[in-house]
Amino acid sequence: MTTASQTTAPTTTGPTAPAPWLPVAAGAVTLVMWASAFVVIRHVAHDVSPGALGSGRLLVAALVVLPLVLRRGWVRPNRREWTLLAVGGIGWFGIYNLALNAGERHVDAGTAAMIIQIGPVIVALLAVPLFGERLHAWLLGGMVVGFAGVAVIARGSSTSADASLLGVLLVLVAAAMYAVGVLTQKVLLRRLPSVQVVLVSFLMGAVTCLPFSGDLPAIVADGGAELWWIVYLGVFPTAVAFTTWAYALTHTDAGALSLTTFLAPLIATLVAWLTIDEVPPSLTFLGGALAIVGVLMTRHKPRPAA
Repeated sequence: MTTASQTTAPTTTGPTAPAPWLPVAAGAVTLVMWASAFVVIRHVAHDVSPGALGSGRLLVAALVVLPLVLRRGWVRPNRREWTLLAVGGIGWFGIYNLALNAGERHVDAGTAAMIIQIGPVIVALLAVPLFGERLHAWLLGGMVVGFAGVAVIARGSSTSADASLLGVLLVLVAAAMYAVGVLTQKVLLRRLPSVQVVLVSFLMGAVTCLPFSGDLPAIVADGGAELWWIVYLGVFPTAVAFTTWAYALTHTDAGALSLTTFLAPLIATLVAWLTIDEVPPSLTFLGGALAIVGVLMTRHKPRPAA
């Protein structure tokens, strides 16, 4: 016999939680795509100018996310938000792509991926004056260890001392621009939709790269392999990867997910070894490990004083 309470069980009206494996799969797809970008850039770096590679990639990505913005609707930014959009778009997506693309002419894909890992250390450093975060001993120690890792990487890239040092410095500039982008988006995403912020950033970055993209029209007209690699970079490591990352971030712990980005250099090194037969110098792995330890130290929060 069925009771009244059993026959009138409440129905769930909230959103259904995704299957546990979906956020994990989304995060894994993101990491593989981001890692593959370092390998593709390295593969075409000597055939395509840094500007053409950056502007083409960003214009393709903008076309992919444009329908999402049109469906979501436009939120009008205020003057301060336009300033932050310009700083983030020009810095993270413009200068970042120019510096990374140029840097990978001189350093291998795995090395570049390891140097980019220093970005969170720079974020922690800049957050002190910008957001009033505390400058504690763990932060200072992490910065020292992290930048020591970059120095070891520079020392390990010794195939051509001047060229490899230039490459390390260029990728380090890209890491700094990544930090600028993270900090500006931290403010912008309080009110503006993420897809809108990304679209405007893509377009501003593309405009920044265009003056250095004299070979882009010829690449498009030729329709060769270089064009399709640019399309790949725009669709998958840029537009799709940012979408899958946002999905994974929505359904998992942010701290735990962010730690998985340390797998990107390992994946990039493996993909580069399998596809273009390229492995970083052994000393580079030691530098990469130091950089990761430095990042972990900066994320350690000291106990509050009694």
